[in-house]
Amino acid sequence: MSASAKLPPFDAADPLGIDDLLEPEDLAIRDTVRGWAADRVLPFVADWYEKGELPGIRDLARELGSLGALGMSLTGYGCAGATAVQYGLACLELEAADSGIRSLVSVQGSLAMYAIHRFGSEEQKQEWLPRMAAGEVIGCFGLTEPDHGSDPASMRTHAKRDGDDWVLNGRKMWITNGSVAGVAVVWAQTEEGIRGFVVPAGSPGFSAPEIKHKWSLRASVTSELVLDDVRLPGTAVLPEVTGLRGPLGCLSHARYGIVWGAMGAARSSFEAALDYAKSREQFGRPIGGFQLTQAKLADMAVELHKGILLAHHLGRRMDAGRLRPEQISFGKLNNVREAIEICRTARTILGANGISLEYPVMRHATNLESVLTYEGTVEMHQLVLGKALTGLDAFR
Repeated sequence: MSASAKLPPFDAADPLGIDDLLEPEDLAIRDTVRGWAADRVLPFVADWYEKGELPGIRDLARELGSLGALGMSLTGYGCAGATAVQYGLACLELEAADSGIRSLVSVQGSLAMYAIHRFGSEEQKQEWLPRMAAGEVIGCFGLTEPDHGSDPASMRTHAKRDGDDWVLNGRKMWITNGSVAGVAVVWAQTEEGIRGFVVPAGSPGFSAPEIKHKWSLRASVTSELVLDDVRLPGTAVLPEVTGLRGPLGCLSHARYGIVWGAMGAARSSFEAALDYAKSREQFGRPIGGFQLTQAKLADMAVELHKGILLAHHLGRRMDAGRLRPEQISFGKLNNVREAIEICRTARTILGANGISLEYPVMRHATNLESVLTYEGTVEMHQLVLGKALTGLDAFR
């Protein structure tokens, strides 16, 4: 660079200039999702959270479908065929509004739709994916059980052949979208190993009671799935996969979205703290002028934008077909953990106001406590990385 070249101004919203890495279409998608969230979620989400509900979820799903946000990175069948980076940017913007909205999209696209797209028959794809991409049908993903979370190989839900049919029995727990889903992808033990089944919600013996009394992800539908002698035709099984690689492959795809999404919650909390620090006065001047507050803001900005840069790097690797599951674990472990710390630090800057729903900080912090645990706990991702680093398996 010549001495006379003029540097661009410092951008507090993008201090590393990460936007320079994005294509015009990437920016357009990001701005479209951000605008939708600002119009359809942010004015209402504090009230939804306080009441512990997500009203109009089916309308929201159809709107998200019209944006191309459902099954966004899948191709064909009405899906947008977006890049992994574009999908990640959408997840960031959705979680900046609320983790529950990003969870709705992640479970729909990266779990339920991805399972059918990747492992389903052509008939299953044709039947479900176009309607799910449009938001006309909401999907859920039944893997976790009341007694088996981190160890899905020990699941008790089972499916037995009965002539040409399958009969499913079991319970699934903590299922996002369950009570409003029109279709569930359910994983069960069979004599052949773990298999996935496409279960229409109206099937006799299938029910999805909603889980209440949550203090996290309150603006989200969370349910139990109950399967009592649910009879399905032989065509309901996902034909292209047997064993844990099926559900774990879906989880890897969803965890990637979390790497981005967590940074959305962190950004929202950081921005709230920054604005507050510049306007809140103590001892005759804004608290943002004090060294300790500036140190907090600087540390938060460093971790926030390092996390976004990490997400972008992983997205480019996914687009190139080079992203390993261990690298996704790296991203989820780091970004969710740092996002929680950013929220907690932001709360200290807001003081007592930080616990008020007038500000987004405590809502994001409590949501992230769930995000920290679901789709792989901290400990599980640490052990994934530990095994990759040492070559030694500490899981059992």
